[in-house]
Amino acid sequence: MSTLTPPKPDTVTAAPAALRGPVRVLLRMHRKALWAGAALLVLGIGIVVALRLWMASSKVLCADGDTTPCGDDIYVSSYAHTSAESFLVNGGTVLILLAALIGVFVAGPLIARELESGTFRLAWAQSVSPAHWLAARLAVPAALTVTGLTVLVVVLRWGLWALRAGPSTPGLRWYASGVFPGTGPAILGYALLAVAVGALCAVLVRRTVLSMSLSALVLAAVGIGLSTRRYLLWPAVLRQGEGPKLLRDSDWHLEGGMLTASGSKVYWRDCYHAGSVEGYDACMRDRGGVTPFAEVHPASHYWPLQLVETGILLALAALAVFAAFRVLRRLHG
Repeated sequence: MSTLTPPKPDTVTAAPAALRGPVRVLLRMHRKALWAGAALLVLGIGIVVALRLWMASSKVLCADGDTTPCGDDIYVSSYAHTSAESFLVNGGTVLILLAALIGVFVAGPLIARELESGTFRLAWAQSVSPAHWLAARLAVPAALTVTGLTVLVVVLRWGLWALRAGPSTPGLRWYASGVFPGTGPAILGYALLAVAVGALCAVLVRRTVLSMSLSALVLAAVGIGLSTRRYLLWPAVLRQGEGPKLLRDSDWHLEGGMLTASGSKVYWRDCYHAGSVEGYDACMRDRGGVTPFAEVHPASHYWPLQLVETGILLALAALAVFAAFRVLRRLHG
């Protein structure tokens, strides 16, 4: 005699199926926010494309945007290049603010408002577990944000290619605080962290305004902390000697001074009171300085710094997601 036993459910396909319904409901509920995000994406692309076309149509004599004869000591940029610089020099900061805005939205209208009003009970009563409910509210904004910011990163890099960072435009250098985070994968780490922190603050506080405020404070602290300590994320290069080999135009200069005969460092900042080049040299010699040195991040450190910062952000995001699910399970089972 044979018995019929029902097949075991495929847990791999069950999870996506369980998320499909909450995702559809979420997209329908917040379609106005989705349209607003799409409008911001199109606006950002349009601004960069317009600036690039404007620069291409401006009359310049040199490849770097100089309107004077090439090779002279005078640099006069065209109005189109100057205007584009003023917008694109803070492109990375704008992208971080957009990521933080999405995190604040996740903390407030997306999660905390439902927990505060009690509407989450309707979803949970329809065979949607709390874990799947939260997973949908993490997956949708994370996927949309990463996709949109990836497009904006590509467009921003394309716009920056038309500009040249020189002595008159230090804000356009690869390490500038307004450029660095928006030209590589670090901005995607900021986006995922913003979504994760927003979810954690929402399930912890369960009040819309307070959750949004707390998320903004946490994200601001992380952003400021990483931007001010970014130079520590990868070992700097120590150069010794004199002349152009000591410092290159693309270097991120961290420290400088002289090495003593024993190898100790005497920094230029200790002689700021000297007031002149001759005074600096005399002050450094009096302190035992023998060989000039510089601590720098060369342009080749761009990707190590990007990847380390991205790794830190992803680790923080993973911790925040784990904490959010643990808090939700503890409060609601």
